[in-house]
Amino acid sequence: MNKLIKMNFQAVFFTLYQGLIVFFLSSSITFATSAKETFSMPSYKVGPGDVLNISVWKEEGLQQEVLIRPDGGMSFPLAGDIDAGGKSVAELQNLLASKIKQFIPDPVVTVSIRQIQNNKIFVVGKVNRPGEFVGTSYIDVMQALAMAGGLNAYASANNIKILRRVNGEITSMPFEYDEVANGYKLKQDIILQSGDVVVVP
Repeated sequence: MNKLIKMNFQAVFFTLYQGLIVFFLSSSITFATSAKETFSMPSYKVGPGDVLNISVWKEEGLQQEVLIRPDGGMSFPLAGDIDAGGKSVAELQNLLASKIKQFIPDPVVTVSIRQIQNNKIFVVGKVNRPGEFVGTSYIDVMQALAMAGGLNAYASANNIKILRRVNGEITSMPFEYDEVANGYKLKQDIILQSGDVVVVP
């Protein structure tokens, strides 16, 4: 009888152990997925100055290096003049394919970025190296300040502003350097968009 009770106890313990393993594995997967979603970066949007490589599969005459003009437009054979500014690579591929398909059935269009010139941010004011900076990757505020050589001795570290133009209107966002540097108010350390100006008074 005692042996039977012991066997049942072991069976119950083993079942609970398996359940705990499954729970922790599921939690880990969920956490990893959530973290990935939280920290995923937006797709890069091409803009003036960017140079693209565009080709259409099996069409040797439709392989070109294309420069995005200051107005955001570009030209490509059979597609004509299109507004490329503010579109991702995937969006451009779909747009070009939709325009070319009236001449070439089921075109396979490939767009790649050869040179990034549009991802420009500006840092002005009391930093050691103010100016224009072109990023080949996304840049947050702390990184931009580091690229500008850091704050100088006269900077008002907790009164920094990020200026951004949205639909013709300029918006201002605060940035408190000391708070972020000490691990607080980290949401202020936003990813900068092309054209943003970091003002250090």
